[in-house]
Amino acid sequence: MLKKYIVPMFLFLPLLLAGQQDHHYTQFMYNKLLYNPAYAGARGVPTTTALYRNQWVQLDGAPSSALVSLHAPVFSDRVGVGGLVSLNQIGLHRDYNLGLSYSFALVMKENFTLSLGLSGSLRMINMELDKAKPLFTFDPSLDGQRINDTYANFGAGVYATFQERLFFGVSAPRIMRNNIGINETPGVVTARESTHFYGTTGGVIPLGESLNLLPAVLVKYVAYAPLDVDLNVNLEIMQKFTAGLSYRVGGDGSGESIDVLMYWRINQLIGFGASYDITMSKLRDYSGGSFEFMLLADLKKRKKGMTNPRFFM
Repeated sequence: MLKKYIVPMFLFLPLLLAGQQDHHYTQFMYNKLLYNPAYAGARGVPTTTALYRNQWVQLDGAPSSALVSLHAPVFSDRVGVGGLVSLNQIGLHRDYNLGLSYSFALVMKENFTLSLGLSGSLRMINMELDKAKPLFTFDPSLDGQRINDTYANFGAGVYATFQERLFFGVSAPRIMRNNIGINETPGVVTARESTHFYGTTGGVIPLGESLNLLPAVLVKYVAYAPLDVDLNVNLEIMQKFTAGLSYRVGGDGSGESIDVLMYWRINQLIGFGASYDITMSKLRDYSGGSFEFMLLADLKKRKKGMTNPRFFM
């Protein structure tokens, strides 16, 4: 059913309101390179992450997202580079992203690090109008065509850790406000990329010899749109298994979702994560929630003497 309305929505909705354009992930604490280029190389070893999200299961044409990222320190512990490829889709809309990140540690002390990051990205937006199933036989707004456009952008961020027990970061992955509307009429702008600002923080609270509490917060801000916040708390057991809950602000007042998360550190190099979002908004009567799967792998063993990697490292 959603596919019947997705084309009119993308044609006219940008004229009426402003909202968040970036897709979100529940397992944001393992996926910081997407939001902040200053995170590149922060784990101290080459690290790759693969993540898939299916949102609002059972809704035809509902959003789905996938990404693969790789980042590592290069030349020295102060310099990090990273790359990311992602695909976000909803109905007939496809959004492909390719990004490169660079970070440099302005301060690197035993108990404190502060890094500055820069990124460049290419974004290709594709509308598969030729696959549409219109309500009427001849719909001139579809015209049986595909629309493809590519946009360049850049971003910046700051990321810091303190005593390997606290992290915080601020970033804007896309700063330029490109015109991304599909209306080709000269002088008419139907949609622009909005600058998204992200703030994230979290830490490790020891509860015992083999237990740690891992709180984390992700704040998302876009001008003229409501503030969006993810609040998360995880319990880490023997640095092997992690489970927890998140609450996403939004929806119709009661919140967007309550999320269940788990992470299993299979061995010293590989970890697997999963999450399930229980929808709290009015869509709960029509969808089966949202789920994610993640694979995180260090491509090199950490040096002797390096501390065990925390969820924010």
